[in-house]
Amino acid sequence: MSREIIAILRGVRPDEVLEIGSALVETGIDQIEVPMNSPDPLRSVGILANGLGGRAQIGAGTVLTADDVAPVHDVGGTLIVSPDCNPDVITRTKALGMTSYPGVLTPSECFLALRHGADGLKFFPGSLLGPEGLKALRAVLPAGTRTYAVGGAGPENFADWFAAGVTGFGIGSALYKPGMSPDDVARRAAEIVTTYEAVKLS
Repeated sequence: MSREIIAILRGVRPDEVLEIGSALVETGIDQIEVPMNSPDPLRSVGILANGLGGRAQIGAGTVLTADDVAPVHDVGGTLIVSPDCNPDVITRTKALGMTSYPGVLTPSECFLALRHGADGLKFFPGSLLGPEGLKALRAVLPAGTRTYAVGGAGPENFADWFAAGVTGFGIGSALYKPGMSPDDVARRAAEIVTTYEAVKLS
C-alpha cells in the first residue's frame, strides 16, 4: 500500500537525522522533509538524501524564497514544501525538476499554486479548513489534484479527512519532537501507519 504520509522533522539535528529517517522508512513512511528553520537543515537533507536515496523522497520544508530552492537541490533533495503559496518558489522548484507542495488555504491560493505547476496542495493549517472545508474545495479543484492536510490532522481524524477526499497528510510533532530517540520515532510512526492503513482500507 502506498502511504501518503510526509514526516516533518522540525528541529532535527544532522547528527541524529539518519537514524531517525531510517526508523521512519522501516515503518513505511518514505517522504521526509526537514524544515529550513531546523539546525543546519541543508546538511540534514544531504545526509538523508545520501543515506536513504532510492528508499525515500527527501526534501526541505518551510521554504519561503526561491533562493532557498537550489541549495536543497544541490545536496540531493527532491521535495520542496512551504507554509505559503509563493509562485516564485513553485516555479523555481519545477525548473529544477523537484516536487512542489506549497501551502494553501483558500480557493484563490489553490488555483494560483496549480497554475504555476504545483504537484500537490498542502492545506495548512488543516485545522482551520477542516474536512468539511476540503470537501467543498474538492468540488471545484481539478480531478486528480493531490491534497495534503497538515496541522490538525492525525490518527484521531484520518477517517474524516479521507471521507472528504484528502490524498495524504503531513505529520510533525506527533511523529517527531526534538529530543526524541529513533526508537521513540519508530514507535510513533508504527502506530500512525497502522491507523492509516486500517482507515484507508475500511
